[in-house]
Amino acid sequence: MKQQSFFDSRGLDNPLASRIRPTGLDGFVGQRHLLGEGKVIRQMIDMDQVASMIFWGPPGVGKTTLARIIAGRTKANFIDFSAVTSGIKEIREVMGRAENNRMMGEKTILFIDEIHRFNKAQQDAFLPFVEKGSIILIGATTENPSFEINSALLSRCKVFVLHAISVDDMAALLRNAIDDPRGFGGQNVSISDGMISMIASFANGDARTALNTLEMAVLNGEREGGATTVTMEIIEQCISRKSLLYDKNGEEHYNLISALHKSIRNSDVDAGVYWLARMLEAGEEPLYIARRLVRFASEDIGLADSRALEIAVAAYQACHFIGMPECNVHLTHAVIYLAAAPKSNAVDMAYMGAAKDAKEMLAEPVPLHLRNAPTKLMKDLSYGEGYKYAHDYEDKLTDMDCLPESLLGRKYYEPTSQGSEARVKERLEQIEGWKNRRKGG
Repeated sequence: MKQQSFFDSRGLDNPLASRIRPTGLDGFVGQRHLLGEGKVIRQMIDMDQVASMIFWGPPGVGKTTLARIIAGRTKANFIDFSAVTSGIKEIREVMGRAENNRMMGEKTILFIDEIHRFNKAQQDAFLPFVEKGSIILIGATTENPSFEINSALLSRCKVFVLHAISVDDMAALLRNAIDDPRGFGGQNVSISDGMISMIASFANGDARTALNTLEMAVLNGEREGGATTVTMEIIEQCISRKSLLYDKNGEEHYNLISALHKSIRNSDVDAGVYWLARMLEAGEEPLYIARRLVRFASEDIGLADSRALEIAVAAYQACHFIGMPECNVHLTHAVIYLAAAPKSNAVDMAYMGAAKDAKEMLAEPVPLHLRNAPTKLMKDLSYGEGYKYAHDYEDKLTDMDCLPESLLGRKYYEPTSQGSEARVKERLEQIEGWKNRRKGG
């Protein structure tokens, strides 16, 4: 038994993407690593032995279409469920139906579109039914399941990664839409291969975007004598701005900032500018990027070029004053400077080493000679006794120890020979030599 509402009417008044949605694997484009001959999902569908699984991939790569193909091939009850419109009440009703089917020896496949939109409590409601076999769960998500799906539920599902559709596959899909009677077949549409390739590239791996763009171009084509001609001017208007895949709160957000950070760390100026542009053009908040650059300036450059921090802070202030789109040049200025600067993580490593000791030795007392003594009682208790005021000495240095006794001799900051840090290294070596000579004397 299959839920009839799962299949919509394919009248020509429906969007093109809906009209030509494939109903079998032969018409499915892409995902050969999962659906090619002998591949795992293909075999599960052909043998009608579907297991609980998660389809993870960007928009428009066929997650829902693949579920509909399974719906058309399985002998199990198939229920389509949306995480956008459903709550706990609907979940319980569906689970009740599935449990009744199980008692009668029938399987139920439950497809949940955008499963990442369910909160923890909603996801937990499915868990016992998956465990005892009342339902076979198929979830579709654009978000990383590791972050968005409960570990208990995720451990009972196989995750399949669906890839963005290649330009060649996308072009084939568009040509089929031109020729298919469910699409524009029989309407005498004229569009060049070059224009189809432009749409395929513009779609950025998203079949829905590609088909919607094609439909817009054809509907706005020049009509004469029963024929429709799509011109380059129409194509350029339809693809004037690429819709970049980006979710400010999702995985792609972190992937892109990671790419920016690692490109700058690798002193790759051009890659740094590219990833910056990818984020800004997709609508990222410029102050977020500026804050990350300020962090980078000390984490990956530090005293190798202390000007890096000044440049990064100045870029942040410029973004705050001006905003987008004008502040893109200030961020580019900072990215190029940081990428070209000498690199050192000695500052970051110094803190990490000190933090480790600080956490492991939380009760370590401050040496008496370093303690403040504002009261007579504190002075009587020897607070501040033995303190040496550096400015009272000719070299502005003393041989006084400032670490707790158990940490004497510990080195946290190990300067490199990169850029300006080489001078810092030389100065610290001079200070250490002076102290060793005084202590030795």
